[in-house]
Amino acid sequence: MTFPEATRFKMRLLDNSEAGNKSMKALAVTFFASGIWDTVAALMYFFMIGTGRRIDNPLIDPFFAVFLGSFFLCFAYLQFMSALNIRRYVFNVGCLIIGRSFYVIQLYAYMAIVSDFPSTFWFTGIIDSLLTILYLIFALLGGVSIRELFLPKRLTSEDQSIIVKCR
Repeated sequence: MTFPEATRFKMRLLDNSEAGNKSMKALAVTFFASGIWDTVAALMYFFMIGTGRRIDNPLIDPFFAVFLGSFFLCFAYLQFMSALNIRRYVFNVGCLIIGRSFYVIQLYAYMAIVSDFPSTFWFTGIIDSLLTILYLIFALLGGVSIRELFLPKRLTSEDQSIIVKCR
């Protein structure tokens, strides 16, 4: 592969022209900030949440707290790296919209329906709801379609042939 072909391919991946040159910086910053929020959650699960720890209501075995914390770190890493090239990884934003929405619905449903379910984490539902709403607003303002957000983007045959040439 010649250098100009590789350059054109990379520029096409980074180009916002498909979105009408609308800025995706607000979405990238919000996605990065939500990675910081998930890092804080991971640290809390590693060191503060669990039976016999500072936050032990609802009851959770420390093993499972660390297990959950490891997932939060994975999500944070995904958000940090995706924010660096948000146009290319916008599908990851859609995945987190689904995940955060499910968490918020589940949290508040348990708080409303299950008797004696502690309201310890009520504020996390507000933060996650706010992040989800911001994802949607900034994605739409950035020219991202709902399809791009929730379905992976298919490469054109030209893109695929360039990838094969790179190998």
